Amino acid sequence: MRLGYACINLTLSQQKDKVTTNRGMVKNTFLKRGLEYAGELSLLNVKDLYKILKWNVKHGITFFRVSSDIFPWSSNYNLYDLPQFKEIKDVLSVIGKYVKKHKIRLTSHPGPYNVLVSPKKSVVDNTITDLNMHAQLFNLLDLEKSPFNKINIHCNGVYGDKKKAMDRFCSNFRNLSLDIRSRLTIENDDKPSMYSVKDLMYIHEKIGIPIVFDYHHHHFCTGGLSEKEALQLSISTWPKNITPVVHYSESKSKNENDSAIKPQAHSDYINNLPDTYGYNVDVMIEAKAKELSLKSFMNF
Repeated sequence: MRLGYACINLTLSQQKDKVTTNRGMVKNTFLKRGLEYAGELSLLNVKDLYKILKWNVKHGITFFRVSSDIFPWSSNYNLYDLPQFKEIKDVLSVIGKYVKKHKIRLTSHPGPYNVLVSPKKSVVDNTITDLNMHAQLFNLLDLEKSPFNKINIHCNGVYGDKKKAMDRFCSNFRNLSLDIRSRLTIENDDKPSMYSVKDLMYIHEKIGIPIVFDYHHHHFCTGGLSEKEALQLSISTWPKNITPVVHYSESKSKNENDSAIKPQAHSDYINNLPDTYGYNVDVMIEAKAKELSLKSFMNF
């Protein structure tokens, strides 16, 4: 079982020479400075991704979620059009070799504006543009075209008819490129009106997409399943030769004994690791303290 964390290394980001993969700019700056500046920031971001992965390996962490902000305003251009693309490609090639050498598992989690269930063509088109950027990044890293290097999303909407929404997801999924389809996974939600693991099984049975089980979300949207049943179902959707990924976090409200905090909010740290009921899974820890939340479980 691997333990991983998402996107930001707090230890490195708080150094004098800040290490981050989230350099960005406001839209007006992008409009004024264009691809040259976007490429400059992107190159710095990919160079710092390498620094984060080296730090991770040094501390025994071989599971990491790559930030979706690594290429600022990427929905407005093709990565190949960046003036610094050759340098970016060369750095990513070096990182890809390092990833293979150290058997690192990289994944991504595009944001909530990715909505394959939407009835609006413009929303689906924008979703495909963003998913394609993630797939391009993973291709440039020479990562597997499989859910080992997953691109994970939520359904992100019901639109008055959950079944019709799920059918739209399946229809739109079939039109995605193989680079996206082969890596895409879906995750259960944290609102009773949204998608439980049981709901997502309908989509899996139609298109074979793996389900990422989120323990914390399940508390708020069970679909009538116990934690163990939901975990078992989600694991059954993964290819037999690929270790499933689960997400784990704890309630900030509960851990801090503060009822004013929304119960779905993630805590800074976790007190325990999840019960995997004997299954071999890789656990993405979604805690606000990032790599620091792993410290007590990994002895670094």
